[in-house]
Amino acid sequence: MAVAGSSRPRVVVDGKFFRLGDKKFYVKGIAYGPLPPNAQGQFFASPEQTASDLDQIREVGANVVRVYNVPPRWFLDMAADRDLKVMVDIPWNKHLSFDSPERRAEAREAVRNAVSACSRHPAVFAFSIANEIPADIIRWTGPKAAADFIDELVLEARRIDPECLCTYTNFPPTEFLRPRAVDFITFNVYLHSEPAFKSYLAHLQMVAENKPLLLGEFGIDSLREGEPAKCEMLSWQIEGAFRAGLAGTIVFTFTDEWFKDNRLVEGWEMGLVTRDRRPKDSYAAVRRMFHAAPYFPLPRYPKISVVVASYNGARTLKSCLESLQHLNYPDYEIILVDDGSTDATQQIVSLFPTVRCIRHEKNFGLSVARNTGVAAAAGEIVAFTDSDCRADEDWLYYLACGFVGSEFSGVGGPNLLPPEDSGVATAVMVSPGGPAHVMLTDLEAEHIPGCNMAFYKSALDQIGGFDPIFTKAGDDVDVCWRLQQAGCKIGFSPSAFVWHYRRSTVGAYLKQQRGYGEAEAMLVRKHPENFNTFGGGIWQGRIYAPSKFGVELRAPVIYHGLFGSAGFQKIYVSEPVTTLMLCTSLEYYLFVVLPFWVLSGLFHHLFPVAIATLLLPLAVCGLAGAQAILPKNKISWWSRPLVALLFLLQPIVRGFARYRGRVAQQPLKLASQESLDSLVLFHGKQPLNETQYWAAQRIDRLDYVAAILQRLHVRGWPHKSDVGWSDYDVEIYGSRWAHLLLTTVAEDHPQDRQLVRCRLRAMWSLQAKAVFWTLLGLELVFIGVAGFKRPWPWFILLTLPVFGWFVLRERRKLQSVTTVFLDELAKERGLTKIHSTEGAPKSS
Repeated sequence: MAVAGSSRPRVVVDGKFFRLGDKKFYVKGIAYGPLPPNAQGQFFASPEQTASDLDQIREVGANVVRVYNVPPRWFLDMAADRDLKVMVDIPWNKHLSFDSPERRAEAREAVRNAVSACSRHPAVFAFSIANEIPADIIRWTGPKAAADFIDELVLEARRIDPECLCTYTNFPPTEFLRPRAVDFITFNVYLHSEPAFKSYLAHLQMVAENKPLLLGEFGIDSLREGEPAKCEMLSWQIEGAFRAGLAGTIVFTFTDEWFKDNRLVEGWEMGLVTRDRRPKDSYAAVRRMFHAAPYFPLPRYPKISVVVASYNGARTLKSCLESLQHLNYPDYEIILVDDGSTDATQQIVSLFPTVRCIRHEKNFGLSVARNTGVAAAAGEIVAFTDSDCRADEDWLYYLACGFVGSEFSGVGGPNLLPPEDSGVATAVMVSPGGPAHVMLTDLEAEHIPGCNMAFYKSALDQIGGFDPIFTKAGDDVDVCWRLQQAGCKIGFSPSAFVWHYRRSTVGAYLKQQRGYGEAEAMLVRKHPENFNTFGGGIWQGRIYAPSKFGVELRAPVIYHGLFGSAGFQKIYVSEPVTTLMLCTSLEYYLFVVLPFWVLSGLFHHLFPVAIATLLLPLAVCGLAGAQAILPKNKISWWSRPLVALLFLLQPIVRGFARYRGRVAQQPLKLASQESLDSLVLFHGKQPLNETQYWAAQRIDRLDYVAAILQRLHVRGWPHKSDVGWSDYDVEIYGSRWAHLLLTTVAEDHPQDRQLVRCRLRAMWSLQAKAVFWTLLGLELVFIGVAGFKRPWPWFILLTLPVFGWFVLRERRKLQSVTTVFLDELAKERGLTKIHSTEGAPKSS
């Protein structure tokens, strides 16, 4: 008999996987039933037949049996005796719309009865609250109402058994359904095309986000496909699922005997064994794959050097190094770069003799430390994590899976909150500014966070490694962008995760955000094309992070297909309203709140408006705190108010650090770019808003623009190129006060002649505009305070034209320098400059 009660450990969620005791538990499952009712009226075989069936299931290498009815105790006992876990589908009338109180009550009762009947039995793996609710029922009920009801049923199950695992078994027609209370994500997927199957699993990993993904059903009909094709398909499906980092798979089904809708199903043979339990060839194929799973051998195992750069990270360093010493990967080394730590780092690393430690005598910063690790690395691949992280034991295996056989030069993975981390750390996790990955597709990333990234060493050498100017943060963003500019691609492996401890105090979190703001100031200067006017990052992909980058005011859009008939119904999530978050930015307080409060002191009727300018960011941050998705076991009464507070403070602290860093940076000194030719143009009288070049033979304008960009890059001029939405080709940053918009056009003339025209629009910079309007506002305040009759405020007003004259000179200086720059490029490419007195060539 099985050992009863809680004397055996239960399966628990462990990041993107499951764990049973001290070992990972990968689900290798077989669906069983439903079968015709036995003598006791149960939809299971007789106890004697069941014992034989479970023996065969165990022999195939399975560790989980999925059943579609609540099993009797004797069934659970038999499963436990064979070290099998049982996934219980709870049957209720899900094919009927559950929009009435009576039907909802019936479903809740079914869940309570099912969980009570299994009453913490050690054989129970998890409960599936429902299986494949029809798409039209969800459409009728409403997706949000349906998801909320599934969550309600999960909570009902946990009232009976607080520690039970619960899932909802979804399928492609209702892919958009997003219940939040489930412990893991389960999908039934029947795709017989290998590329489509792998692509869809990659997509489902994005849907699952930080939860384990289980393939709840997949299978092939022996009648329609034939047994040889079935063996082949099941083999690559099982291997593909585990290589994709799924937490497990369940094959449908054990036997061809299949009882549904009060009758035996005819014309389908989905089983691994026949109705009389004779094993088919597919039984042997599944047995072979289950015995190989989950670690299917890679074509090769490139040596990986794991680099940990640490500065005073003793608090979590021991946990980090312990995790790295127990990785399931055959060929790797660990390199710790102690970047001048003054804490107990050296004492801790002495406990790990296999860890190679390189010590800097002083603190040089994160990028230098990582470059030291790269230089010392013997591996073909260099993987990076931080001392405040601990790696999952399969971290390197799934990173290597992302490299081998792909075109990626780098691969990253998610970083998850450790279950033992504090409540404050949980609030920090869902607050803005945390490490996140940005995805261009389900497989290709635009950015991977520095705490979990890996690159071919040759790719890092190609771009010169990490830029030493990034001492605290920003190095990962810079490396990703430079690799992509060099033509490299970056991948993402959802199951190559690390546990990342968040900041545990508000002060530590804000200090981190100050560092991020300083890094952004350097990134803006180095990669202006990836930032907007206010210094905010412009991402081409979708950001995946626990925190939301705005508040949700619009419902997502769902593709249902004509009359709700689509086989794959997807959700298109409306992005959070980031524009509304502008009212929490530092600029909002400087250019909206402050002026209104100053003016309300002069004009008292503006006082209500000034109050409203302060209430608006408070309301937005309160809404962001209310919408934050927090782990239910980590919520305290103060959690959401704390998240709202962090939403309020983070943009101010980070924005101030960003602007302070930008002001402290030395801009491009135009004097260093000037020449005798540019000085002649600057002091001349001719307009500099356009320059023209005569080409005796036609040239490709796009190649010409590319040559301009390449030359700007060589000279180190900060610039931003068009990405398809601008009316200019290149924006050139000249000084604090001016920048230039360069637009080109190529006019075709007879006899293959061509006129290349370059328009140079010199503009005021954001900083120049801010200074001008600030001076104007102060002047108006002074006039209002001192009165119109006093002369001194009017004399101060003269500073405005003086400042305007200064900016005009900066603009003309930028035009003159750029004109000479274009003249030199044109001469190299055989173009002849047309001087203003010559005019353009005739068209005929």
